Amino acid sequence: MNDGGGRQFGPLGTTLVIIPTFNEAENIKAIVGRVRASVPAAHVLIADDNSPDGTGKLADELTVEDDQVHVLHRKGKEGLGAAYLAGFRWGLEHGYGVLVEMDADGSHQPEELPRLLTALKGADLVLGSRWVPGGRVVNWPKSREFISRGGSLYSRVMLDVPIRDVTGGYRAFRRETLEGLGLGEVSSQGYCFQVDLARRAVKAGYHVVEVPITFVERELGDSKMSRDILVEALWRVTTWGVGERADRIRARRKG
Repeated sequence: MNDGGGRQFGPLGTTLVIIPTFNEAENIKAIVGRVRASVPAAHVLIADDNSPDGTGKLADELTVEDDQVHVLHRKGKEGLGAAYLAGFRWGLEHGYGVLVEMDADGSHQPEELPRLLTALKGADLVLGSRWVPGGRVVNWPKSREFISRGGSLYSRVMLDVPIRDVTGGYRAFRRETLEGLGLGEVSSQGYCFQVDLARRAVKAGYHVVEVPITFVERELGDSKMSRDILVEALWRVTTWGVGERADRIRARRKG
């Protein structure tokens, strides 16, 4: 991770927790309640991809009960990356100083968010990490742990980024960091979306910190992980890595 160059970090501002949803009716009220209890000053944005199970309607009900909860209704399922990008744009347009990525299914525990926000006082981006000392996963089969660890290792080596959990999706960004990442150029999804933002942050020289978290497998609803998401991640990471190596070779030859 970057050392930050000894620079000073400014105040954080109001936090917006972005929770993308697609068919999370069983989870949405509980997760929003836990966020609001854990960080009472934070606002929540539910980015719903027109869930057929009524998640969007339940989200609207939450906004009536709590004026710190907001809903972004999207036309349909376009993937995790597109939902987060829409949430980032909404949050930046509305002046939030910190933007947080969080899953709706409880795998990212809201009770750990205060530690991420504390770490962000001295960083540009904080990653909730399963694969640093103190981090762990609960109720995962060994096969999935192997895929996740292997994906992070492959991405770290191919892209030369000093991050242990490159694919993790529990993250806290300063708004200035997001503004400097070139979000308009991001088109990746799923695991690959998380890898893309992490590599952009490192390459831009931002100070990235990993905080250990306990990742808990969802108890309700269905996982959105698919073979297509894994294939996209492998293809894009390989393409980025090969491209960066080719650029370095060309630069040395010109030099």
